[in-house]
Formats: sequence, C-alpha cells, structure tokens
Amino acid sequence: MLTAADIMTKDVATIRSSATVAEAVRLMKARDWRTLIVDRRHPQDAYGIISHSDIVSKVIAYGKDPSKVRVYEIMTKPCIVVNPDLGVEYIARLFKDHHLSQAPVIQGKLLGIITLSDIIAKSQFVERPRTILLEQELQDAIRKSREVCAKTSPDSEECAAAWDVVDELQSEIAHQEAKRIEKTAFEEFCEEFPEAMRGGELDRWCSG
Repeated sequence: MLTAADIMTKDVATIRSSATVAEAVRLMKARDWRTLIVDRRHPQDAYGIISHSDIVSKVIAYGKDPSKVRVYEIMTKPCIVVNPDLGVEYIARLFKDHHLSQAPVIQGKLLGIITLSDIIAKSQFVERPRTILLEQELQDAIRKSREVCAKTSPDSEECAAAWDVVDELQSEIAHQEAKRIEKTAFEEFCEEFPEAMRGGELDRWCSG
C-alpha cells in the first residue's frame, strides 16, 4: 500500500506567522507554490498553513493591502496533518471528510506536503485500484485461515485469529464498494465445518 511518505512533495516551504501576506505571495511566486506551511514559534507549537485560497478570499476579496496583513491573521492553525505512514486511500478520505486540498506531512518535524494533485498523479489508483489489491489480500487470508484451521482445529484460538483478519478485509472491501456482506467467508467455513460452531467464541460468530 502506498503511503503519504511515498507520494508527498518534499519541496515545501515554511514562513513565519509574523510575515506579511505580500512576503508570502512573493515566496509562492518564486517557487510556484500554492501553499506555504506556517512555522512553529517553538517546538511544542502547532504548524499552520496558508494557501492561495486564503489570500484570495481573505485579502484580495476585501481590497486589503497585503503588505499590512500578517500571515497569522489569515492562516489556518492548527492545521490537519498527515502521518507519513498513512495509506493513500485513508488520506483521500481525510481530505474528503474535512474538505481539504492539501495537508502537511509531519512526524515530529515537517517532512513534506500532500495535495490533491499528489493523490491523483502519484497514487497509482488507476493502475492498481485498492479494491483489487484488497481482493487479492482477502483470497490470501482465506487460504491462510483454512491452512491454520487444518493444522490446529476449526475451534482453536489460532483458527479464530486467522478468520478475524479475513473478517476485517471483507468489511473493508464492503465499505469501499458500499455493499452489504450477504455471507462472510467465515460463515461459509462454518457450513463446511459445523464443529467450529461448538467452539466458544466461534459459536457466536457462526450462529450470528
């Protein structure tokens, strides 16, 4: 699974919160950036963010003088940040849920920035859709679960743990495809091996 670290843009600039919007615009133009990260005042402080959208909607739209408006007056702080280990599809959901177009990648320190363009251009979602990869993982997990249960027993703890993984994958696929699971792979397993229904926790899973 591709993560934030795989698709983020490392070439990212910071600016002081006390800088003027005019300074921010000059920096954006010089490097063709649409977003700047507002640096922390001290290690325990939060990062902020300022974008083209902030400048247009909060400065230009009101005819304000950008040389007299400070970054801290129009920035978003604290801003939503992304962990470098977060998977691309979860980043996409985060952006959707919070109406984001960009977010800094931070783990103790600023590592980079992710934008909508990064998600589209670098995530390989066309070549390798997540649902296809999940289906492959699911089939592998089902095969492994059956092998574990054959080596131990259908009502063993090892067997139950293996089917937990299968259940999580099926739930994730159903969520991504917005479909209801009619019958889980574990329920099908119970139909083949009724003795699994006599095994404590497994009894509750198989019987619903």
